[in-house]
Order: sequence, then C-alpha cells, then structure tokens
Amino acid sequence: MRETGPATPETQHFPAATAPRIHDVSRLDAAVATCRACPRLVAWREEVAQVKRRAYREWDYWARPVPGLGPPDAALAIVGLAPAAHGGNRTGRIFTGDPSGDVLYAALYDLGLASQPTATHRGDGMELYGVRITVPVHCAPPDNRPTTAERDTCRPWLARELELLRPTLKAVVVLGGFAWQALLPVLTSAGWQLPRPRPAFGHGAEALLTDAGGERQMHLIGGYHPSQRNMSTRTLTPAMLRDVLHRGAMIAGLPREQQHPQAPSPP
Repeated sequence: MRETGPATPETQHFPAATAPRIHDVSRLDAAVATCRACPRLVAWREEVAQVKRRAYREWDYWARPVPGLGPPDAALAIVGLAPAAHGGNRTGRIFTGDPSGDVLYAALYDLGLASQPTATHRGDGMELYGVRITVPVHCAPPDNRPTTAERDTCRPWLARELELLRPTLKAVVVLGGFAWQALLPVLTSAGWQLPRPRPAFGHGAEALLTDAGGERQMHLIGGYHPSQRNMSTRTLTPAMLRDVLHRGAMIAGLPREQQHPQAPSPP
C-alpha cells in the first residue's frame, strides 16, 4: 500500500517527496544526509559505526547517507554503487577512506580532475574539477549488496541530482553493472532516449543518449567498478580505469592541461 502522511526522514516516501522540491545541489546533499527511509540500511550503517574496525576505533563514524561530491556545474559525472561500510560510511565522503577510492582519486588526479591523489576525510582539501561523483544508493549496504527495493527508494535522489546537473552535464562514467542498471531507468524517466537495442554494460561500453527534442546529447561510458576484488584479480587495472575516465573527460571537454596544470606531464 502506498504510504500517505507527512514525509519525514523515517518514511519510505521521504526521498520521492523531498528530492523534486529541491533546486540546489548543496541543499540536495544536505537532505540526502538526513534520510532514514530504509530500515535495514539505517540499522547496518549505525551498527558498523558502533562496532568499528580496530584500525578506526578512534574515529567518530559519519554513519549517515553519503551525498555526492563535486561542483554543481560538472560536465562529467561518475556513478558508483554505494558507500563502503568503513569508507564513506566512516568518513562522510563518497569513495573516501577505502581501497576503491584510493584507486579512483589517484586516477582522477593523474588526469588533472582532482586536486590531490588521495582522499582520507572530509576537510582534507580534496577538490574535483568539472566532475561530480555520486551513487544510486547513498547508505552502506551489508555485503555491498543493496536490495532492489532499497535502490528504488533511493532513486529520487539520483534522479534529482542529474536533473540539477543537466544544463552542463555531457558525459557519465558508470562504474559497475549495478550502477548501469540503476541509472538507465532514471535517464529514461528524465526524458533521455536510449538507443535500441538497450545498451548493455561492459568495460568501455558507450551509448549516446539524446533528449526528446534531439537538441541535447549525453554520452554514457561503462567501466568496471574499482572494487578490491576487481583490482586484486586484475579484472580492472589502474590503466583501464584511467582510460574510461579519460574518455569521459575528453567527451565532457575537460582536457588535462586546463583542469590541473600543476600535474606532471606523462612521459
């Protein structure tokens, strides 16, 4: 049965009722951080913050939904899966404090899209240039596996974020099959037309989307997620990740020399 009544952060329809009314990315990020719509995810993120890992026992865990990161006029978006239990759920910043983030931010720095190669905590000085990172599920899920219901409950946040980015967004790098499948319905409901047959996920896969009037285009680029498993098995290498990020940056018009001139030139 569909929920009725006021949309408080504890209600399942809080994202759907709240996100469309927000007209500023910073306010959207603040609203995301208050959400308690998925009981299983709330319980897990808070349990992790109490139990902690031994290496982080002195940390005061964020233990809330983790908003996106990056400027509100980004030309390139990177869409991942969800925060890591002892990464973003601890630090309060997406892809920060875990091995996946170590690889991602190093690649972004190499491409001149980030101000530093490592991200350790909120307030460490990290800035992104022309890039915004977000996720379809903003809470850390048990075993890194959100349910389809949790994904759908969280979807309005991602939909609104992409709507707010729409005036400047030219390309999206999608990290992992889960993010690819979560993102396509968001884009179609926002009026983007997918090519037929429906584009399948793969590392290096590309799809060109057009709006209903055919006046705007957006490119999707698929890439394997920089999970610890993918990196340890070399399903994904740092060079492979840089390649798909570089492809997205070039499509988005973010050449290295304009974004991060102090970065060393490649040999």
